[in-house]
Amino acid sequence: MSELDTLRLKIRQRYLQTEPQIVEELLAEQSLNDREREMLEETAAEVVAQLRTANNPTIMESFLSEYGLSTKEGVGLMCLAEALLRVPDATTVDELIADKIEPSNWGIHLGRSSSSLVNASTWALMLTGRILDDVDEADNAPVIALRQLIKRVGEPVVRTAVSQAMKMLGKQFVLGQTITEAIEEAKSLETQGYTYSYDMLGEAARTHADAARYCDAYARAIESIARVSGKGVTESPGISVKLSALYPRYETTHKDAVMQHLLPRIQSLVHMAAEADIGLNIDAEEADRLDLSLDIIEALLADNRYPQWHGLGIVVQAYGRRALPVIEWLLAACKHYNKNIMVRLVKGAYWDAEIKQAQELGLANFPVYTRKAVTDLSYLVCAQRLLDNREFIYPQFATHNAHTVSAIRYMAGGDTNSYEFQRLHGMGESLHDHVMKQHETRCRIYAPVGAHVDLLAYLVRRLLENGANSSFVNQIVNTDLSPQQVAGCPVTEVMNTRDIEHPSIVRPLHLYSPQRMNSKGYRINDPASVQPLLEARERFKQQTYD
Repeated sequence: MSELDTLRLKIRQRYLQTEPQIVEELLAEQSLNDREREMLEETAAEVVAQLRTANNPTIMESFLSEYGLSTKEGVGLMCLAEALLRVPDATTVDELIADKIEPSNWGIHLGRSSSSLVNASTWALMLTGRILDDVDEADNAPVIALRQLIKRVGEPVVRTAVSQAMKMLGKQFVLGQTITEAIEEAKSLETQGYTYSYDMLGEAARTHADAARYCDAYARAIESIARVSGKGVTESPGISVKLSALYPRYETTHKDAVMQHLLPRIQSLVHMAAEADIGLNIDAEEADRLDLSLDIIEALLADNRYPQWHGLGIVVQAYGRRALPVIEWLLAACKHYNKNIMVRLVKGAYWDAEIKQAQELGLANFPVYTRKAVTDLSYLVCAQRLLDNREFIYPQFATHNAHTVSAIRYMAGGDTNSYEFQRLHGMGESLHDHVMKQHETRCRIYAPVGAHVDLLAYLVRRLLENGANSSFVNQIVNTDLSPQQVAGCPVTEVMNTRDIEHPSIVRPLHLYSPQRMNSKGYRINDPASVQPLLEARERFKQQTYD
């Protein structure tokens, strides 16, 4: 076996390891000693305190502070945001609004936010809830009739108001509805030193027509970006591409078709980006797509048409158990094919779905970590590996966490040109403004572009990851937590954690315990999961024919 084949096998074998085993490896890999961890906690706590003193949260940060996922109102609004813009008829819209708005207690949120827009939205939601409120049977007939009339007359108004509110919420996450509009909107922050990576909304093509439309949108976006670039990969805006948008059966079970149809499409986009000398990042998606994505990435690295271009980017999700061996494979592939690439390190945006799908399927293990602190530990270990190999890789650190930023700055040393930070459009503005001004670091903004109707999947991921209590974006505006609590070191937290596997997250096979064991299942599109089943089938065939 070649070195790359051996490392691919190592990636797949990670599936068989337990979370405590992997965490033990990560703790052995991390390089921060006790004194350094204490120093980084103090540094990050100072940053948190300064950001709170500045008191300049974005609209979305204010919104998530008031309506986090720990509140019934926050969950209701997230459900509305996910569903409202794609409901086709007015009757269903009215029922959805009534279901999510009416039962909630909006009055307790009145005037509590630092954002006037959030407070105005609270007023509207409270009045909407009162209009929709059911009439008590003890009320007399005239009052019942009057309220029913108000409700009937108000429904179109309520429907329009709530739909507009959801669009306003979505607009906070979308830079522009067209690439031309987005490039124009980006100019103000570009003058302050920021660069952009544009994400054309649209993922998981269901039909060949969808795939053709998404591919065309990427191509037109690259053409538009090329007209405003010219400073090289690190200084120019770039683009992020989802492979699932380029072919409707982007699955391991259809690998031959994927390599025949999807690969030429991404190669064409890569060649366009290379000619324009801009970066093209391949976004990471669901865990069962990882193995197949590495086949495509290797094929792209083997393409020598543009040897001087260093703009191919790969996104790695630190919450995935396979993150570190994936980085090891990428490093080996760079050396083997004599290529330099970019690696965007993210924490991951599909956690809830990965956990629930693993439980539903009865998998042997989760593909992601069950504790936020372990994901943060994994991120730091992966970041160190990237920083140690900057002769092959240009690291891009996507984070809104003050401790993570402080740790990366410390591990990177004084060279601020050999890596960059990244943040989401509409999130983490104060943190990265602070770091750029104080330490002259680079920062790129990941900015979605597209119509609001295409926003849903992206928006829900952002609400889920940033609305959770453990999210830094949520915690930094929660003054009940001290700066020291918000800036705690994940390495120390993991070291002090007795149960590495979160006891509140039931393992897939024990989902129905103690009544019964869950049926054992496999992810047929993940070779690491399905390999034991295939091997058992081969043994059965041999026994049958022998």
